[in-house]
Amino acid sequence: MSYRIALCDDDLTQAQSLNRQVAAWARQTSAQCSVEIFPSGEALLFARETAGDWDILLLDVEMPGMTGLDLARRLRAEGCRSEIVFITSHFEFAGEGYEVDALHYLIKPVADEALFRVLSRAAQRLAVEPPFVLVTREGETFRLYESELIYVEAFLHEIVLHTRQGEIRLREPLSVFARKLSPDFFQCHRSFLVNLKAVRSIGRGQVRLESGAELPLSRGKYEEIHRAFIARN
Repeated sequence: MSYRIALCDDDLTQAQSLNRQVAAWARQTSAQCSVEIFPSGEALLFARETAGDWDILLLDVEMPGMTGLDLARRLRAEGCRSEIVFITSHFEFAGEGYEVDALHYLIKPVADEALFRVLSRAAQRLAVEPPFVLVTREGETFRLYESELIYVEAFLHEIVLHTRQGEIRLREPLSVFARKLSPDFFQCHRSFLVNLKAVRSIGRGQVRLESGAELPLSRGKYEEIHRAFIARN
């Protein structure tokens, strides 16, 4: 399996140590891990605007400015589904992660065995729970599994989710909704976001879906979507 992991810690030495431990876990389990290190919650949020969500987040609790708990609350409020692991020097913080559905707390210095167990638990949860996005409509919040979402279309003040069960209309910018989705989704045009798992073929100016529908493909995006399509299938 392949996992995108973000480490957020203002202590670079600690972050590099965790990075080495993650690499050791990956070798032990034959997992493929791409790790990114951020010195602050603000830096992670800025990168997320273009990178999207990671599979696993290792967050230092005690950071200046935005703490790890503050960061987790912000991410959950924006629909982030990543598995969150807190890293802390103080046991008293260990009860504060329930509100953000944290997987675990690890106490510094983090032992290899403890981190390996937590990463393996995160991997198991990621394998069991299919990817989904939280959707709120008419005061009701529910899970929409990505496998049910074919493509998203943007209009002036709303987006339309084209699902296998029909259309769902939301008042939300396409760029904001896109950040909630996994890399299985690709923005093929400024007004369209497509599920690569629903694509049958790709032409120079259009994307053909298994349903027979065709979506426009912006000029210059052919090579990028072609690489993404191969990677996700």
